[in-house]
Amino acid sequence: MAALHVSALAEPMPGDQSPVRAGTTPHRLARRVERRQRRLAMVDPSARLAHRQRRRSLRAFVAGGDLPTFLTVPVVYSLVVPFAVMDAWVMVFQALCFRAWGLPRVRRRPYFVFDRRKLAYLNGLEKINCVYCAYTNGLLAYIREVAARTEQYWCPIRHGRRVRDPHGHYPSFVPYGDADAYRQTLPELRRALVTEPQGVPRHAGRTQP
Repeated sequence: MAALHVSALAEPMPGDQSPVRAGTTPHRLARRVERRQRRLAMVDPSARLAHRQRRRSLRAFVAGGDLPTFLTVPVVYSLVVPFAVMDAWVMVFQALCFRAWGLPRVRRRPYFVFDRRKLAYLNGLEKINCVYCAYTNGLLAYIREVAARTEQYWCPIRHGRRVRDPHGHYPSFVPYGDADAYRQTLPELRRALVTEPQGVPRHAGRTQP
């Protein structure tokens, strides 16, 4: 079945009072198309039927793969054990350390989204793969937030070199080499972990040097 054209996907759904306006940027249009595709995949019976028709059988899926990829499967899934251990240990870490420091624990649940398994065009093996990827990437994002808050509590100092893709707390850290700012700002940064929803001072917004 041919994929729906972008212009058709951009048309408003029944009850949608926000038609595409003249001058809509490609980025906004792409976001609208993605939102419409998501809604169709969840609620539209004809879209789900079309998706089921695009589903590959397990036999065809396995037969269409290549041997090197197949041989890496045990290696990929072997990580589930260390990831599960790390998951449990980070929960223990928060229960002990964050409580001792008087910090609220990072909520684990928002970091884990398992909705791709509902897509009708995925076969059983693909759904398992998607669940596994959602878990591992969600876990790493969750751990990164725990680590970021720990860093803000103990060492909120920006590095002397530019950091690639720093976490969301990093811009609020004090500049490298500014001893006075560190001593003056450390209590405020620690308080923010308790008083601010995101754990970042409201005035934070400084960029990396």
